[in-house]
Amino acid sequence: MPEKKYIVALSCKEREALGTLTTTGKTAAYRLNHARILLKADINQDEGGWQDQEISEALDISVSTIDPTFSRSSLSSTLAI
Repeated sequence: MPEKKYIVALSCKEREALGTLTTTGKTAAYRLNHARILLKADINQDEGGWQDQEISEALDISVSTIDPTFSRSSLSSTLAI
């Protein structure tokens, strides 16, 4: 598999906020997808971060959707409610 272009390392607080975002209330579909992508890619989870192709298959989205999600500004906008 190709080497990861972006490394996602979320803090416990960020993981908690993204987890809450994906399980409660009404949220735009793009924001839910971004949250799920970031949670799967996080290298601080027990099993390490998933590869882009694995995320793509698990969430049924294209790899080209995943790449722009990894910027810090995307995390900020995903967490903004």
